[in-house]
Amino acid sequence: MSFEEKLKNKEVVIGPFSKTSDAGMIEAMGYAGFDFIIIDLEHGPNDVLNAQNLVRAAEISNTFPIIRVAENGPTEIGKALDIGAKGVQVPQITNASEAQQAVQYAKFAPLGMRGVCRFVRAAAYSNTDRFEYFKSANDNYLILQLEGAEAIQNVDEIIEVEGVDVIFIGPYDLSQALGVSGQINHPLVLEEMKVIIDKCRTKGLATGVFTDNLKDAKSWIQLGVNYISYSVDVGIIQEASKAIFQELNSYSE
Repeated sequence: MSFEEKLKNKEVVIGPFSKTSDAGMIEAMGYAGFDFIIIDLEHGPNDVLNAQNLVRAAEISNTFPIIRVAENGPTEIGKALDIGAKGVQVPQITNASEAQQAVQYAKFAPLGMRGVCRFVRAAAYSNTDRFEYFKSANDNYLILQLEGAEAIQNVDEIIEVEGVDVIFIGPYDLSQALGVSGQINHPLVLEEMKVIIDKCRTKGLATGVFTDNLKDAKSWIQLGVNYISYSVDVGIIQEASKAIFQELNSYSE
């Protein structure tokens, strides 16, 4: 089942952030079975030119390519979608006005005012019929990251904005906003998360969260989160490498 079908059916989708610049790494993780990969342009070494090849690698391995842009801007969002990303994840959203801006930057008219150019990879470099392209491009996913106390206070207004597909909450940011910094499993954090999940469910929005361990990932799924951003590719490789080395090293002693 595809990423889109799973989210439409309120099922769980799972995928890592990627900070590598290696298309082979993206392709390998796609073949592992992840539903999506978030190519990170906010943190790490990648730029738009390299990200285009990473998007290709995700597509080859039947993995939904999402780009986390550096900021909520028309150029950043437009370029990410131009190179073929099927979704954009926008950081630092704090209020409804910023959410509306993200929609404007990510959608063509009549849903938004994304800059129009069909001579881009997403439109097969103009080979796709222009009217079909403008219509189908508006099906791309928009994921908004709510970060900080202001965003949490404005959740009710943010989820009223049309054109948003996923509300992504960072548990560490949420813990800080609630005065229990770093305690991502604190009852205050879990209770607020449940409130946000319920509000989003009422609006038909999926909720997302980042986690770097399986125990917490399972807990978020049980709480109703269905967009699980599980760790980072370089971290996954490092943890696996440590485990292999430690086991074999202890065996040889």
